[in-house]
Amino acid sequence: MTDQPSRTVATSQSLPLPTPKSSDPARLAADIVDRLTYRIGKDATVATQDDWLTAVILVLRDRVVAKWMESTRETYRREGKRVYYLSLEFLIGRLMRDAMTNLGLVDEMQEALGELGVDLDLIRQLEPDAALGNGGLGRLAACFMESMASVDVPAYGYGIRYQNGMFRQQIQDGWQVELPETWLEHGNPWEFGRRESAYEIGFGGSVAVDDADKCTWTPAETFTAEAFDTPIVGWQGKRVNTLRLWRAEPVDPILLGKFNAGDHIGALRESNKAEALSRVLYPADETEAGQELRLRQEYFFSSASLQDIIRRHLSQFDRITSLPDKAAIQLNDTHPAVGVAELMRLLMDVHGLDFDMAWDITKRTIAYTNHTLLPEALESWPVPLFERLLPRHMQIVYQINARVLKEARATGTFDDAQISAMSLIDEAGGRRVRMGNLAFAGSHSINGVSGLHTELMKQTVFHDLHQLYPLRINNKTNGVTPRRWLMQVNPALYDMAREAAGTDIMSDLDAMQALDTLADDGAAQERFAAIKRANKERLAALTQERIGVSLSPDMMFDIQIKRIHEYKRQLLNIVETVALYDQIRSHPERDWVPRAKLFAGKAAASYHNAKLIIKLIGDVAKVVNSDPATRDLLKVGFLPNYNVSLAEVMVPAADLSEQISTAGMEASGTGNMKFALNGALTIGTLDGANVEMREHIGAENIVIFGLTADEVAQKRANGYDPAEVIAASPELEQALHAIETGVFSPDEPDRYRDLIGGLRSSDWFMVAADFDAYANAQREVDAIWRHPARWQAMAIRNAARMGYFSSDRTIRQYAREIWNVLP
Repeated sequence: MTDQPSRTVATSQSLPLPTPKSSDPARLAADIVDRLTYRIGKDATVATQDDWLTAVILVLRDRVVAKWMESTRETYRREGKRVYYLSLEFLIGRLMRDAMTNLGLVDEMQEALGELGVDLDLIRQLEPDAALGNGGLGRLAACFMESMASVDVPAYGYGIRYQNGMFRQQIQDGWQVELPETWLEHGNPWEFGRRESAYEIGFGGSVAVDDADKCTWTPAETFTAEAFDTPIVGWQGKRVNTLRLWRAEPVDPILLGKFNAGDHIGALRESNKAEALSRVLYPADETEAGQELRLRQEYFFSSASLQDIIRRHLSQFDRITSLPDKAAIQLNDTHPAVGVAELMRLLMDVHGLDFDMAWDITKRTIAYTNHTLLPEALESWPVPLFERLLPRHMQIVYQINARVLKEARATGTFDDAQISAMSLIDEAGGRRVRMGNLAFAGSHSINGVSGLHTELMKQTVFHDLHQLYPLRINNKTNGVTPRRWLMQVNPALYDMAREAAGTDIMSDLDAMQALDTLADDGAAQERFAAIKRANKERLAALTQERIGVSLSPDMMFDIQIKRIHEYKRQLLNIVETVALYDQIRSHPERDWVPRAKLFAGKAAASYHNAKLIIKLIGDVAKVVNSDPATRDLLKVGFLPNYNVSLAEVMVPAADLSEQISTAGMEASGTGNMKFALNGALTIGTLDGANVEMREHIGAENIVIFGLTADEVAQKRANGYDPAEVIAASPELEQALHAIETGVFSPDEPDRYRDLIGGLRSSDWFMVAADFDAYANAQREVDAIWRHPARWQAMAIRNAARMGYFSSDRTIRQYAREIWNVLP
C-alpha cells in the first residue's frame, strides 16, 4: 500500500481504516455494474467480456485494499522488520482467481455474475498472464510472495514492469519465432501507479574526490524510476503484501530544441533510451549493446529498490545504522548483485558513513540466493563496460575486493590460485567483474535451493569463498504454493485430500498425508483416476485446439515442460522417443503402452541448439503422428508459448513428469514438485530437489535413473568418449543415425548433423551416457502402468507426501534462519 511519510505515521494510526466491502453476492453484483458504468463507461447491455473482466477485477481489488492498508499500518505500528525480495522475474500469472480464492469469494462471485448473466470461467480465461518472467526463477518468486503474505511476513517484492516481457512464442514451420508480448495493451487493472515514489537513476559520468576523501558521482545521463504497486493477497486474506515494479521514464520526455530544429526522431532519443530499460526481459547479450542494456536494467531496478528501502526506513526510524534490524534484503539470484555496490554507495556517498560501517551494514542487511552452478548464469561483466556505466561502483568493487583478498591473505592458508578464484575481478583473458563473487562477499547468508545444490556450491563455484567464510552457505529447499498449484488447478483432488484430512490443508500441506492411508483403497483409486481423466480430457481438448494433435485420455500423458536448455535434456527425451518409435514399428506384436509425449517451453532467442531442439521435436511429431502403424500408440506434441496458465492445465493432467536434467546441473526445480503434488509419477535423475523428493515420497514411488552428480564430474574429468557408448547401444545408434541423416528432416537432410555430432564427439550433458538407463527406466514405467492399481497407489502417495515442498515451509525457514523476521 502507499507508504506513509514520517510526518504522518503517528496521526495515521489514529485515523479509521476504510470499511471493508461486503461479500454478499447481491452487493458484489451491484458493485460490478457500478464499476462497469462509472469506471469503464459502459452500459451493461453492450459490455464486452473484457469489460466484465475489468469490472470484476476492480471489485475484487476494492476488497483487497482495506486489508492492504491494514497490513501496512500494522507493520508500522509494530515497528516491524520488513523483507525486501529483489528479483528480475516475477511470473505471477493471472491474479483474478488467485485473489478470489485467497479471499474466499469464489462462490459469491460466481453467484453474483450468474445474476448478471456472465460466465466467470469464460471471463477468467481472458485475463492476460503478466509477462514478468520466463521460468522457474520467476515462478518461485511469485510463490514466495504469495507465501510471505500467507504466513504473515511483511514483504515487498521489487522488479521491473516489463512492457513486453520475455517474448510471445510462436511456432512457424516448426521453428520458434519471437513476437512481442502485449500483456499491457489494455492496461493492468490490478496495479496502482505511485508517482510520488520515483527515483533518479544515473549512468556514466565521472567521480570527483574532495580533500576529505568524499566521493561525488556526477552521472552523464539520468532516468527516473516510477513505481507501480500490485497487491499480493495471502491465504484467507491474512495479509496483503506489495509487489512494486519499476518503469523507466526520461527526465526530459522530448528534447524540444532538437524537435523545433526539425530532428523529430533525435528529439525522442532520451524517451527511447528510457523505454528500452523496462521494455524486454533478458535482452540478448551476445552483442556489446545487449550486454550494456542487461547491466543497465539490473542496476536500474536495484538502485530504485534500494533508494526506496532506505527512504522507507528513514521515514520511520531515525538512524540509517539500524537498517539491518528493520530490513532484510534478499537477492534472488545474481541479477541484483550490483545492489551490493549500490547500497555501499548510498551509505557512504549519500548518508556519510565510512567504508567499514557501510560494509558492516551491507553484509548484515543483504542475503543472496544462488539458483545455478552454470558459470554463464553467475554473470560477469567486462571491466571497461562496468566502469563506463558505473564508475563509482567500479571503485567500490575494487575496495570490497581489496578487503576480501586481504582477509584471505591474512589467514595464511590460501595459495595464489585460491586467492585468484575468490577475487571479484576475473583476470583470465579480458578482465571481468564476477557478480556471483560480489553477491557472496556482500551477504551474510548465501543459500542454495536444494540439499544437493547447496553441497555442490561449496565444492564448485564458491569453493574458495566458502573456505574463507565457512558459516555463510546454507540450504533452503524450494517449495510451491499449494493454493495455486493444488487448490486452484486441481479442485477435485483438493476436495478429495481435504475430505480425507478433515482440516484446512491449505494452511498446513502436511495434512495431505491423510491421503496416504487411502492409497490402496479401491474406491479412492477409482475417484483419483476419474479426477486425473477429467484433467487429461481438458488438456486433450486444448492440445487439439492449439496444435491439431488428437490425444486419447487413455494414453499415458508423459510431459516435459520447462525452459529449453541442453542441460534439461529435452534432447534425451526426444531421442528416446525416436528409439521408441522404431521399436514399436519393428515389434508390433509387443504389448506397448500408448503414450502422449508432450513438450512446452521457450528457448532463449540467441540459443541456437535450444531452438534446433524445438524444431527437432516438431519434425519428429510430424512423422510419428502421421504414421498409421503407431498412431494409437505414440503421439508427440509441442505446445507453444508456455506460461503459467498453460502449466495450470498441463500439470494436473500429467501421468508422468520428466525431470531428467544432467545430474549436478539443476539447482532444484519446482515443476517436479507441482507435478508430484498433483499425482504424477516422476522419472528423473538424482538432481536438484529430486533427491529430497525421493526421500519424502519413498524410493519405491519414484523412478530414478542415470549418472549421479559425482559420476558426471568423474566422466568429464577422465575424458569420457561418447562414441564408445553409442556404438554399444544399438537403439541409440539407430535413433541418432535416423536423426542426423534426415529421416525426420527430408527437406534439409543435414539439419541435425551438427547437433548429433556434438553428442558423438563430446556429449557434455551426458545424453548418450544416460540413454540406456533412461530407456530402461521408461520400460519400468510401462510395467507399472500395466497394473492400474499399483500406478494409482503410487500416484496417490506422491500427492500425499508432498507437504514438505510447500513454499510456506520454505518461507518460514527463510524468516527464522536468514531474515530474523517472526510472523
